Parts: sequence; structure tokens; C-alpha cells
Amino acid sequence: MTTALNVIVDTGCANLSSVKFAIERLGFSVTITDDIEQIKAADKVVFPGVGSAKHAMANIIEKGLVETLQGLTQPVLGFCLGMQLMTESSTEGSKESAETCLGMIPTKVASLEAQGNRLPHMGWNTLTTIAEHPVLKGISVDDYFYFVHSFAAPISEYTLASCEYGSEFSAIIGKDNFIGCQFHPERSGALGSKIIKNFLNL
Repeated sequence: MTTALNVIVDTGCANLSSVKFAIERLGFSVTITDDIEQIKAADKVVFPGVGSAKHAMANIIEKGLVETLQGLTQPVLGFCLGMQLMTESSTEGSKESAETCLGMIPTKVASLEAQGNRLPHMGWNTLTTIAEHPVLKGISVDDYFYFVHSFAAPISEYTLASCEYGSEFSAIIGKDNFIGCQFHPERSGALGSKIIKNFLNL
């Protein structure tokens, strides 16, 4: 095990254990916590999530984590809903009143334009474009990753990789120290593990 302090933010959502096991399988130690001082002191922060943006944001607000997460300067990697919470807002609850998110990456999450394809978009899909980024070292266009989502961030200047399901959307977004994957790296086999390892080795 390495001695770096890696933390998984406990947002009160499910799925935390599978993320922890995926990191530990790579030989890294990691702690699940909602302790503000531990999160601030971490070398790397993983921000996973499943469920709804509204529920997760309510948990984050209740735990007093909003300012802490927004102010992180170390590398932060979001998985699925964790990625979406890094954006400005999500229309997951209602198109009329978007849920305010954390705003670290200035893009907005909306319903995936699936063009008649079944939602949620669930299963293995390939990346269609990839930007140069250390977290994507060794990852190629046409590599498969595991997705489960009905909402997505659009293609923008913050898109690091894209995917297509009815329409093109951001599979990975990033700004400064914040990176988010729409897919589940912890459920995406060797390539997902490669992304996690690349991140932890930043």
C-alpha cells in the first residue's frame, strides 16, 4: 500500500464500497469519509455517486461539505453522479427548476437526448473522441466503458472525452484540478482501473 492519503467523499449515496475496493485492488490505500479536515488534507479526492442530484446535494449541504468541495486544490475525480455534481446545475428533478450543483466545472447537466434509444443508457459503450490528458494516458477512441445514466453534460470546451448514444455527450469533463467521468471506472474492467490508477499517480 502507498502512504498517500486518498479519500472517497461520503456523500451518503450507495456504491462507496465498490469504489473503495477498486482503488485498493490497485495497491492504494483509501478512506471513506465526510470529515472536512480529512478531505482537505487528502492528496487525492474521489467523488463518487449514484442516485439523484437533488438527494445527493441535500446530503452534501446537510454535511456542510459545499465550501470544502468547491475549495479543493488537489486532484479530484468524480464518478457518474459525482461528475454531474461538479457542474453548475442538473435538470434531473425538473426541467423547469434545475438543481443547483457545486459549480466547479462550468457546464450544465440535462436529460440525455437519446433519440428514441432506451433510457437509462445502461451498459458498455465506446469513447468517440479523447483529448490529451494525464488521466487518459493509455486510453484510446473505441475503448469500452460502463455507463448507467439518463442525464449528461453537453459537448463543451471542458469535454475531455465524448461518447454517443442517440446524440454525442461528454463522457469525461475537466477543469483545473477537477475531472469527472460520466461512466463508472470502478465497473469498467482493466481500462477503468487504468483511469483510476492514472489519477492516483498524478
